[in-house]
Amino acid sequence: MNSSARPQGSERQQANPFFEVWSAPFAVPPFRNIKPEHFPPALAWTMREHAAEIEAIAARTEPPTFANTIEALEGSGEALDRVAGVFHALTSAHTNEALQQVEREITPRLAAHHNAILQNERLFHRIEALYGRRDQLGLTPEQNRVLERYRLQFRRAGAHLDAKAKARLAEITERLAALGTAFGQNLLADEQEYTLVLEGKKDLAGLPDFMRTSGADADKGRGAKHVVTLQRSSVEPFLQFSSRRDLREKVFRAWIARGEGGGKTDNKAIIAEMVALRAERARLLGSASFAHFRLEDSMAKRPDAVQALLDQVWTHARTRALADRDALQALIQEEGDNFQLAPWDWRYYAERLRQRRHEIDEATIKPYLQLDRMIAAAFATAQRLFGLTFTPRKDIPVWHRDVKVWEVQDAEGRHVGVFFGDYFARSSKRSGAWMTQLRRQHKLNGNVHPLVLNVMNFSKAPEGAPTLLSFEDARTLFHEFGHALHGLLSDVTYPLVSGTNVLRDFVELPSQLFEHWLEQPEVLREFAVHAETGTSMPETLVWKLVAARTFNQGFATTEYVASALVDLALHSQANAENIDPIAFEKETLQRIGMPDEIVMRHRLPHFSHLFSGGSYAAAYYSYMWSEVLDADAFAAFEETGNIFDAGTAAKLRKNIYAAGGARDPVEAYVAFRGRMPTPDALLRKRGFADLAPSGDA
Repeated sequence: MNSSARPQGSERQQANPFFEVWSAPFAVPPFRNIKPEHFPPALAWTMREHAAEIEAIAARTEPPTFANTIEALEGSGEALDRVAGVFHALTSAHTNEALQQVEREITPRLAAHHNAILQNERLFHRIEALYGRRDQLGLTPEQNRVLERYRLQFRRAGAHLDAKAKARLAEITERLAALGTAFGQNLLADEQEYTLVLEGKKDLAGLPDFMRTSGADADKGRGAKHVVTLQRSSVEPFLQFSSRRDLREKVFRAWIARGEGGGKTDNKAIIAEMVALRAERARLLGSASFAHFRLEDSMAKRPDAVQALLDQVWTHARTRALADRDALQALIQEEGDNFQLAPWDWRYYAERLRQRRHEIDEATIKPYLQLDRMIAAAFATAQRLFGLTFTPRKDIPVWHRDVKVWEVQDAEGRHVGVFFGDYFARSSKRSGAWMTQLRRQHKLNGNVHPLVLNVMNFSKAPEGAPTLLSFEDARTLFHEFGHALHGLLSDVTYPLVSGTNVLRDFVELPSQLFEHWLEQPEVLREFAVHAETGTSMPETLVWKLVAARTFNQGFATTEYVASALVDLALHSQANAENIDPIAFEKETLQRIGMPDEIVMRHRLPHFSHLFSGGSYAAAYYSYMWSEVLDADAFAAFEETGNIFDAGTAAKLRKNIYAAGGARDPVEAYVAFRGRMPTPDALLRKRGFADLAPSGDA
């Protein structure tokens, strides 16, 4: 915030870091000095400041130009972005009751603020006038894309509608924002509430040493006892290794019941209202359903295109999952048990079957996957592909003592940005893993460098011991770092199209593509080093790991695609009034033939992708859509015989990672690869190619 814009009077009665110049390196926020009470006055002031900037643009009497309208819009709201970036980072990664109260109060106001801008009639007319003569403006391709995106944003917010419709859309937007906040806070409360304390050797039966020594939960004051929480990084290993079937069932039932407890944290009514409001918004904007509305602005374009891809993959995945189910059931009976395989048994017996088929197990692999070594592997891969280096910095403020910081430089030693890694689970952090940014790259007024965050939920080892990851944990680390690279390597002029500001079903391409390098023997040999012996992963184990990478893909794909199909069906309804989310989920799963032994990866009451902000609502399919692209994109490297081929990496950087949303994603992908892919590479990657009939694409 410029000194001339600082608030005076009552808003300055108390010191507020948001009203001061930030002196930390690279203008990083002074996290230690920021308190929940600083946000309301800072957000209130910066929203008023932004509104005044917008009014000045809309009130101009001179004819609209790209500079006085679009570039002016791009330069507005800088102070608000600075405050909101910190606010959203803390409410997701390190929240507390005071901050949650601010979040409940401020989120609808932020939604109303942005909605008022997008429904500003005078501003919309200026944008429409520019769009109508865009071919006469001499715009660069990026400028033309920015103009198109602004026009689309305003139209999708209802700027072209009558006053009554706009007022109703504004009400819906604010209500959805409040409901999304409530959904996320309810889910976090359920996760914070539950712990299973393992008492003595009997409760620890089957757990490998790395789980027994990493269970102390300082946040919950359990001392040295092992605690199972409802974080995925805690639940899944327990289900994989615990030989106590009764405890597996107990943990599993608590895990899948998050958001469905019937009390004040129950999310069912929230889901029903959100789905109905989304459908109403779609109708007001002329779409047949929310899915139709959402997918109009995507690579897929139509629900039937998404349905076709998901159906094709579902058929192969379900066939493989049913065959694996029979193999697991046979293993149970072979060991002398007569019970039917249940969802809380799958991971346990799948691990035993993997040991038998591939002669490897997670307990053998995990000591080689040290967190620090996997971070180093991700950095080294980025260096070999893109020339980036990562230098640790101890002088940059962080929001929690566990957060690590690196300065990022290019091959010529020039500053690229700052990367923050917040890797460990804690009760103040929502579940899952994500990338976000405190500041986006752009060159609108000088070269602005990004501040990029990766946030995860790995189980932290005791003091002095290395944190060990499962292979899926390591894959998650590479995935989120791929998103981080998308933000760090961004090289555009306008913030609107910077970094990950791309279509939803394209945003996962850079992240999922980067996962491929983790699976390469060349990377594993160098960075998979045993935590105790210091020896590299044996060559035989490397190849066993590579050979087993499609093991259990029937299960993994089925649980994912089922979630995507339920999402698509839920948001494809023209009339979405009075939906019972649990009944709808059950009916949809029955219709598609969901195996009883597998549960959706995200059941609706805790499906935060859809309802905690809703960025993936009607778009959870995006991971699969992007996987079609990423499988084909990595094949471009394989075809050269060098997974670090410099020419291919340069094309990848220019057309995918650096381009952001500055061009249509189809054009961007074709510029990199020369063509669009078919699902063939995806089916091969997941091990389903042998299930596809001849000629099946």
